[in-house]
Amino acid sequence: MTRIITIDHRSGPALRRLTDAMRESARAATRSMPALKRSLRQIEQGVGLVEHSIGQMVPSVIQPRPRRITVAVTANCNLRCTGCRYGRDFMPGHQLSLNEVRNLLDDAKAGGVELVRLYGGEPLLHKQLPEMVQHSVGLGLATYVTTNGTLLRQKIDALFEAGLRNITIGFYGTGEGYDSYVNRKASFARLEEGLTYARARYGSALSLQLNYLIMRPTCTVEALRTAWDFAERFDMSFHTDLVHYSLPYFTDGQQGGLHFTQEQEPEIRRVVAELSRLKQANPLRVRESLASIHSIPDWLLKGPDMRVPCDVSNLIWVGADGSVQLCYVTFKLGNIRESPLRDMLFTPTHRQAARDAFQLNCPNCHCERDSRIQKHLPSRLRYASLPKESA
Repeated sequence: MTRIITIDHRSGPALRRLTDAMRESARAATRSMPALKRSLRQIEQGVGLVEHSIGQMVPSVIQPRPRRITVAVTANCNLRCTGCRYGRDFMPGHQLSLNEVRNLLDDAKAGGVELVRLYGGEPLLHKQLPEMVQHSVGLGLATYVTTNGTLLRQKIDALFEAGLRNITIGFYGTGEGYDSYVNRKASFARLEEGLTYARARYGSALSLQLNYLIMRPTCTVEALRTAWDFAERFDMSFHTDLVHYSLPYFTDGQQGGLHFTQEQEPEIRRVVAELSRLKQANPLRVRESLASIHSIPDWLLKGPDMRVPCDVSNLIWVGADGSVQLCYVTFKLGNIRESPLRDMLFTPTHRQAARDAFQLNCPNCHCERDSRIQKHLPSRLRYASLPKESA
């Protein structure tokens, strides 16, 4: 009879050090070898596919393995986006201190986290963001900031000096359409100014990603192509986010009109067909898989009825008020102002949250849709190609 040996993550510091060293060696190698990076990602997806297939029959195999942490360093924001409640009635006035973030990241590193996302609100409003970046990078953590980019001109020099090399930009259209959505005049012009300065000053040393939010106002082929031209202009990778239906800090706006109904399905499919074409013509600019792109209409129209197992067992989310959850939506684990992160990791509550997330015992969302599709065999097969009417 085969004997299965399990190792508690908290009880194996030597093993963790060895594992961390191996991962860091792999990351260092892949920085200069994109083909190797893609191969390793495919291997990881294959392992995830096997694990998720077994997990549907034996849920106990799903265990928390935190590799990524998302930290809202502040709830304050300089924009008033139609669909976002940050800076207004979601954690208003809250933000984390530098010491809180330092201690949090120390615990995250010790717990196996490899990737840190600092966001908000608008993280560039936090005066000590450069020090947070410096500490994170100093720990050997891959670190990036998600920002609206309107303060980039004033803040990028200090952030780059602190070690920041990766930035993702929330993107809601162009010109007047952008300004209308964020409810601040001349915001798009400030975004352009910041990106122009950052790219001219730091060139390819700075990685930029455009996160294009697909909502009703931006869901046209013309709007997509305009956003694509913008990404090409500033040499940005192109990523799509979908209008949310379950995030506690997202709303459909006072007048509605952001979410989709069945009547918009033809336009959604035209946009997805164009995005699929762009992906195939520019695979390095669009990192999202074709299967994930092809699934977008179902995510937008089915909402919580889209039943694809979730893989946020590798995620930790921390709010600007110190609250800790497994993911952006739910599964509360505690608060760093009451107990350190290390005391929340790998507990029975954490383990149960990972299993419940996988089984969608939650409001459900479309976060991490690409990795979810890749690890769910029926979805991979279903979305391998566009439906005939969209091709």
